[in-house]
Amino acid sequence: MKKQHIILGLLLVSFQFAKAQFTLDAEFRPRTEYRSGFGNLIADGADAGFGISTRARLNAGYTTDAYKVFISLQDVMVWGENRQILPYDANNSFAVFQAWAELKLGENTTTKLGRQALVYDDQRILGGLDWAQQGRNHDAALIKYKKDNFMLDVALAFNQDYSNPTGFISSGTAYNTTGLFSYKTMQMLYMKKKWDKMTGSLLLLNNGFQEFDAASAADGVSNLQTLGTHLTYKEGAFGLAANAYLQTGKRQGAVDVKGAYLLGLDATYKASPKVGLGLGLEMISGNDGAAGETGAFFPLYGTNHKFNGFMDYFYVGNHANSIGLVDLHLSANFKLSKSSSLMVKALNFRGEQALASGEKSLGTEIDLVYKKAFKGYALVLGYSQMFASDGMYELKGITEAAAAGTQNWAWAMLVIKPKFLSRKK
Repeated sequence: MKKQHIILGLLLVSFQFAKAQFTLDAEFRPRTEYRSGFGNLIADGADAGFGISTRARLNAGYTTDAYKVFISLQDVMVWGENRQILPYDANNSFAVFQAWAELKLGENTTTKLGRQALVYDDQRILGGLDWAQQGRNHDAALIKYKKDNFMLDVALAFNQDYSNPTGFISSGTAYNTTGLFSYKTMQMLYMKKKWDKMTGSLLLLNNGFQEFDAASAADGVSNLQTLGTHLTYKEGAFGLAANAYLQTGKRQGAVDVKGAYLLGLDATYKASPKVGLGLGLEMISGNDGAAGETGAFFPLYGTNHKFNGFMDYFYVGNHANSIGLVDLHLSANFKLSKSSSLMVKALNFRGEQALASGEKSLGTEIDLVYKKAFKGYALVLGYSQMFASDGMYELKGITEAAAAGTQNWAWAMLVIKPKFLSRKK
């Protein structure tokens, strides 16, 4: 009888997996960084930063004909942040990175509900920010339609917190979470169409930021609209990609946004099977100094580390409502072997608006990234150096004499993504 029960149980389990797919995988990603000018100019004589952080993720997915469920748990650990035998995580970094369910509504339509990464096009406005160990996510409801070469996504979000006992629990919907363009409400419409050699997308995004009236104690919302397009074209070894975005409305602090724009054009050429070349220009509008308003564009929720140099001097928790940016860049990608590659990139930066001194030149950055794949894991190494101009010292609030002569950053990262279980239909 026991054997029969075991066989019956195995048959039931097999039947369940025959109707569904279950996956269990993980990511282990330690990264060592040497920072001597990363994100800002370092002063002469200041000690460089050096440390190691690790991202650990556990991902579980379950798929049936009617729905999908995905849960991603993560912890970001800085080596040594917890003292020995500490009974809790001092950094409080354990989090649910993603937790969503996607329901099938029809042949071409689904809805995706919960915490999720919103990743579109080249991730200029909406991206997963995978470089950051914590990543970026959104709590939202997403309606998705896809048929042939056309897709349409509509996202809606209403954010709330429980920290105010007179807010969500009792009455009102005041949202107390602030910083880094944290929004109270969000509405997004995204459309994309593919042709033989070209793709085109349209993004309409509205973000509502919590505002408080101190006199009346009432709460309101400032709405910022971002709209634009991403276009790509490919013909043989030649490729083009273009971005054009505008911002209007009100940003955090009820500041009027007028005439804010982002324009970008990148060309790529596959010179040989082992060499790829790139040339691009990006212009981001800056603050023109008018009272009570701004013309500065901010790329909001994109993977900003991917753009404007890997040293993160611009638009990575900084450079908001500043002088804007003109970024002219040239790159080369070399395939060194079947399992290794080297990327070299040079970027020249200027302000879209002039600084108080009239200076616009900011400097030049060189980025190097080497990748090597091994059996089951990968090693990635990087080095960057900033050659600052007079404008950069003025922008960052330090004199050239007070700044270190060398501004650089180096890092090494190990990426392991084990797949523990995958049971298919």
